[in-house]
Parts: sequence; C-alpha cells; structure tokens
Amino acid sequence: MPSTIYEFDMPLNNGQKKSLADYKQQVVLIVNTASKCGFTPQYTGLQAMHEKFKDRGFEVLGFPCDQFGHQEPGDDSEIEQFCSLNYNVDFPLFKKTDVNGKNASPFFDFLKSEAPGLLGSKSIKWNFTKFLVNRDGKVIARYAPKTKPEDIEKDIEKLL
Repeated sequence: MPSTIYEFDMPLNNGQKKSLADYKQQVVLIVNTASKCGFTPQYTGLQAMHEKFKDRGFEVLGFPCDQFGHQEPGDDSEIEQFCSLNYNVDFPLFKKTDVNGKNASPFFDFLKSEAPGLLGSKSIKWNFTKFLVNRDGKVIARYAPKTKPEDIEKDIEKLL
C-alpha cells in the first residue's frame, strides 16, 4: 500500500503521464472537479489560491469527474477549454477520472483511505471534494464539496 501521493503517476488531460513525485516538498490541494455543477464557480477560488500561494510551494491539481449527475460530459480538451475560458485556470488538469466504484482510480482509493469522509465513509459524495497534502506527500485533510477554497486558506498557510 502506498504511503504518499508521490508513489502515483497520473495522466494529464493531454494524455501525458505525470509523476506526482514532481510535487515533492510542495503543499498540494487535490480536487475532483466538474464543469456543470453548482460548485463549479469554486474554480474562481481555486485559481485565486493557486496564484496566491504558488510561489511559496503550493499547487492545485484538478481531476475532472463525470460520476455525479453527469456534470462533466465533455472530453478532456473541452474541459480544459471550458476551465481556461471561463475561469482562467492554469493549474494542472488531469484526465477525466473515476473517483468511486469498481473503475475508481487507485490514486483516489488511496486518498479516500488516508482521509475518510464523514462517519468514516470512504466514498466521495460529490464534485469538488478536496484533499490537502503536506510537503511530505501525506494526506492530512479532506474537505466537503460545499467548503469554499478560501475557507481552506488558513490550513494551507500553516503548511507553507
């Protein structure tokens, strides 16, 4: 069983493999995203946080997911275009990913086991669930979809 996020390689939205070890010694916020969700405007806060803290060793990683209400119907290039045009997103977006079920990414299985949800639940309940990772690659917190990015800033500040 992996012990840090650094043990995973994940495909970026252009299909290129990205080693998460490239984020060693950075604080990382991992988010399962969707373009047609009530929480989609959180892209604004995620991008603002990315810009505010990136020079201090912080990165947001977006993982589009279509498992909740079919709210991410587009392909990877359409998702990237949507995020760029509507929210000026320039943090890394990965390939559309299953976060629950039999086809769930092993990476998300790891995140869920490291930071279970309410009452120990392992499954992700909706889009924009967030996982905060410290500079050692350890998952230290999980945030509900309704938790706004700006409400996480204090926790990020402590780790930077």
